[in-house]
Amino acid sequence: MKNLFLSILCIGFLGMVSCDVDQTREGEMPEVDVDVEEGQLPAYDVDWADVDISTTTKTVKVPKVTVTMVEKEVEVPVIDVNMPDDGEKEERTLIVEAEVAETAHDLEIVEVYAAENRLYVISELTPTDQDLQDETVRVSDRVVVNAPEDLDVRYYIVGSKPVGDHNNQYNYIQSRSSIADKLKNGKKIYSS
Repeated sequence: MKNLFLSILCIGFLGMVSCDVDQTREGEMPEVDVDVEEGQLPAYDVDWADVDISTTTKTVKVPKVTVTMVEKEVEVPVIDVNMPDDGEKEERTLIVEAEVAETAHDLEIVEVYAAENRLYVISELTPTDQDLQDETVRVSDRVVVNAPEDLDVRYYIVGSKPVGDHNNQYNYIQSRSSIADKLKNGKKIYSS
């Protein structure tokens, strides 16, 4: 205790007797005579790239997309999901879509599973014998679900993934067994 008191007293004493050094000096700036005319800025000569813009005509191959919308009546399955916490339901349309070329394909939603707060939509994409020649078409299928609005939906398409950016929005799998562990605790709510 005595050592602590003595060290605090020494630190306080050193703080009071420490020196104060004044390093300020006075000086004068040299006088500079500047002769400028009011309102003029200096001019600079800068070497810069010489850019010429023109157009030219070239023949290139670009994709030509022809979309034909045909309205027809079809039967769409409607699934009514009642969850235990019974949140507010809304009608949601679950749509799977694929853009295919060369050969026509059939796309069908085969099963829908509910597990916790998630719906799993399993579809199958199968090629047919019809040749599309140079055309690219979209095939789709849909199911209407009355379910709570906060359900997360995961889409899986069983089959080979067609080429194209449009097909990146779905998960393509080679067989249903690759997602069997996700579906084992779920309840099948739709089967085609």
